[in-house]
Amino acid sequence: MKLLADENIPASVVRILEEEGYDIRWIRIDSPGISDIEVMRYAHQEKRIILTYDKDFGELAVKDPIYPSSGIILFRLSQKNPGRIAEYIREVIKSRQDWEGHFSVVEAERIRMRPLLQ
Repeated sequence: MKLLADENIPASVVRILEEEGYDIRWIRIDSPGISDIEVMRYAHQEKRIILTYDKDFGELAVKDPIYPSSGIILFRLSQKNPGRIAEYIREVIKSRQDWEGHFSVVEAERIRMRPLLQ
């Protein structure tokens, strides 16, 4: 599974997913400051699932899909400790194999998934 971490994803999350063996790129390193549309284009071109805290990606992927998405995982977590967040996100990502093709919302107690039109 190929992942693309939005700029708002903490470095600790990117590191722990790299250590886990995921093919992950990070906007903060690769293309800092690009727009959400450009993030969608990047993910589309490389067939990567976007990891983000930005709710705008839901609208871009579902209501106005300029670039078809391989998948989006939106995190809605209140935890502030980067180490705990990273560990939680690692476990959540590992817990499923069906992230592709979905807009997923990950909260502390549940995961909601909606198929994306391809």
